[in-house]
Amino acid sequence: MSNEDFEIFLVATPGLEQPLASEARELGWQPVVQPGGVAIRGGWPDVWRANLWLRGATRVLARVGSFRAMHLAQLDKRSRKFPWAEVLRKDVAVRVEATCKASRIYHAKAATQRIERAIQEELGATIAPDAQVVVKVRIEDDLVTISLDTTGESLHKRGHKEAVAKAPMRETMAAMFLREMGYDGSQAVLDPMCGSGTFPIEAAEMAAGMAPGRSRSFAFETLASFRPRIWQDLCAESPNRPPAARFYGSDRDAGAIRMSVANAMRAGVAEAISFECRQIADLQPPDCDPGLVILNPPYGTRIGNKGPLYGLHAAMGEVFRERFKGWKIGIITSEAGLAKATGLKFLPAGPIVAHGGLKIRLWQTAPLG
Repeated sequence: MSNEDFEIFLVATPGLEQPLASEARELGWQPVVQPGGVAIRGGWPDVWRANLWLRGATRVLARVGSFRAMHLAQLDKRSRKFPWAEVLRKDVAVRVEATCKASRIYHAKAATQRIERAIQEELGATIAPDAQVVVKVRIEDDLVTISLDTTGESLHKRGHKEAVAKAPMRETMAAMFLREMGYDGSQAVLDPMCGSGTFPIEAAEMAAGMAPGRSRSFAFETLASFRPRIWQDLCAESPNRPPAARFYGSDRDAGAIRMSVANAMRAGVAEAISFECRQIADLQPPDCDPGLVILNPPYGTRIGNKGPLYGLHAAMGEVFRERFKGWKIGIITSEAGLAKATGLKFLPAGPIVAHGGLKIRLWQTAPLG
């Protein structure tokens, strides 16, 4: 493999590949949308930067090499010749995950065992089922592609959010839904059902230019290719400017508000966000220029049953129409009927997004007249 330039695959939440591609483009890469994510090219510093800075990626895979193999003996021979020492350390445990598709090698477990043995015997590394370093092997059309999961724990785990409400919105998804609404860091953002505060916290971090991965560690720190000094320089690039806008979260549940405040403090954005306990019926627009209202209300399949939710959505729509002139409204739901119950005029619905076994989408309005 070339250390300078290889394919890097940014795994996306299915349905959110396009906003992730636009985020990658803004960070200076030339993204190509592929099923399940976005491919870019670069070297190891690009891998580290992608983990540190991308808000919409779930994980970052470094595609470190490929070769053809028609049968297991060939897979065994070629995987023993692979330059494992360039990317893996022999003192760090590894696990291997293999998949086979449309190939003469069709037995994924046998393929996994061959590659594990090659790593064990040629490099001297331990194979462990709970290892943080994962070698992902895809055998498709007899081409063996070897990737390293450079992330470790999923990137939606930013490292500064401990308290989570029920039915939470993942940070990666929240950031991409904000992007889909045209959020650029300059607008006020309000979530009137804020749960553990994900939308206002993500919006405030984006406005402050904070790196989403600043509070956590990554699997790439235990690879042979890791250079701590370059990584420290990359981490020092986070500008952390004071946000130009303010952010707002409210919820009828006092416990959710306490959680949101604690999460915002850990994230370092508490001063930019106002949280308060209030019902949707009592919602008033904050004293600022119109911005974005974005919320992830209950949708029946998630909490309780649907009956009362139609009334809730109708009341919500009325509050927005009467009090939020000039604001754009974004509602994330799995039920088109609930979105329509608001009586708001929506733009064409966003793509279907996979979320915990549900299919959700963003319904957004133009600025309300």
